[in-house]
Amino acid sequence: MAAKPNILFLMMDQLRWDAIAAHGNPDIYTPNLDRLVQRGATFSNAYSPCPVCVPARYTIRTGRLPHTTGVYHNGAPDLVPGQPESMEARCGEYLPRRLQQLGYRTFGVGKFHTRPWDEELGYDVHLHSEEIYGSPDQRARDAYAKFIREQYPAYDFIEGLMGERTEMYYMPQMSPMPAPVTVEWWAADRAIEQIAQRDDDRPCFGFVSFIGPHPPLAPPIPFNRMYDPDRMPNPVRGAISIDHMDEQLPWMNYAIWAEDVIDSHARVLRARYYGEVSYIDHCIGHILDALEARGDGDNTLIVFFSDHGDHLGDHHAWQKESFFEASCRVPFLVSWPAAVAPGVRTELADLTDLFGLAMAAAGAPEMRDGIDLLGVLAGAAAPREYVLGYHGIPGTPRFKVMVRDAEWKYIYFANGGHEQLFHLPSDPQELRQRAQDAPEELARLHSIAHKALSHPNIERALEAGELRKFPLGSRPLQRIYQFDPSRNVRGFPEHPADVLKEFDFGAVAGGPS
Repeated sequence: MAAKPNILFLMMDQLRWDAIAAHGNPDIYTPNLDRLVQRGATFSNAYSPCPVCVPARYTIRTGRLPHTTGVYHNGAPDLVPGQPESMEARCGEYLPRRLQQLGYRTFGVGKFHTRPWDEELGYDVHLHSEEIYGSPDQRARDAYAKFIREQYPAYDFIEGLMGERTEMYYMPQMSPMPAPVTVEWWAADRAIEQIAQRDDDRPCFGFVSFIGPHPPLAPPIPFNRMYDPDRMPNPVRGAISIDHMDEQLPWMNYAIWAEDVIDSHARVLRARYYGEVSYIDHCIGHILDALEARGDGDNTLIVFFSDHGDHLGDHHAWQKESFFEASCRVPFLVSWPAAVAPGVRTELADLTDLFGLAMAAAGAPEMRDGIDLLGVLAGAAAPREYVLGYHGIPGTPRFKVMVRDAEWKYIYFANGGHEQLFHLPSDPQELRQRAQDAPEELARLHSIAHKALSHPNIERALEAGELRKFPLGSRPLQRIYQFDPSRNVRGFPEHPADVLKEFDFGAVAGGPS
């Protein structure tokens, strides 16, 4: 019997499905992701069941949909009576813990976005690089912040080690540090240290979770100048009545100072976003080289994916949290030369499948809410008929549900009870609303959505046997502030001079006070 494979999950945050050259994008340079495409299977129709960071990540580590995790947005779980308080009691043990039990050495490096921030997940080695430090203690215990403090103290005064946030989310930036000191290079180096270990004969499971290209868009030199904005495409926009049928989009645009981004600025932002992608691709190249140097690369399962995409101005929107393709469709690459034939696969996949993919490779199949993708690749298991997506707490106006089958995508918004229907083969950019002229398809997918909401917790989205509807409304607009609480920076000052009273100039690279 062949030895159990090593398993490596590589993840970017907020990477669009189309931001890979080998996926047909002539405007971007991703030679190392292209290596994975060429040596493995590409699921070209893969989706995030809840396209925002926290719920997507809990789906990845549990193999469960939001009605079991209880996480429908970037907040705490929203549970109903009868659901255990513990995530693992609700969902089953986390993937690294299950693989630990199967004899795997486990390590995790990067962004995990758990609640609490340092939740124990089942890794033998767990090295954090979270984006925001909520307290001095968190910054002191974050592995990357500690690396900067101890190895590069001249940079420790920087509040946003990955770039400025708040109003600068969608402003083009450059990393305040050279590439080999940045968080993504650090993550790759820590992963390589784990991969290179030879004093443990257990197979290895590693999870490397890169922070980018999630904003701020601040690639280091020279990746900041790889792309000419005037060679970038403009955003793709439909009718505003269709694009902003989802009230989340204009609300989020305003929240992150992106409510009026013009095309020339959008092209600059896409250039910086692509610079971030190419920078992380370069780091992934180092990891792939280290794997090849081990000599057992053919029996190593590598899976590359993201938690969700970024609109980048498409559909009059920035950020994620919608069920347009730019937001919810994700790259999903499966490379295992000993077992998986290269090629593009059009079967539907989603992030719930990652749990079962790793467990089946480890010899203990456990699919949970996913399907057997290895079986699909081998022709031994049936593909899924559709994927489901949820966002917003059920039973509130913020809730929405998506059904995507082989050709059609249906979206229902509790806010106003509105419906969208797109025929993706003929309208891949989702510009033509078909809810009025394809009533049979609308009714069929509506019925699937209704059935999908019959589970405990999410059944709150139903009322009197129908999808629950609220009067159409919008929330008060508000900005999202993301300063550095670990340095007691929580907002803009009442008076400009106040920042001078609070800042310690003497702590900046030994400068005068």
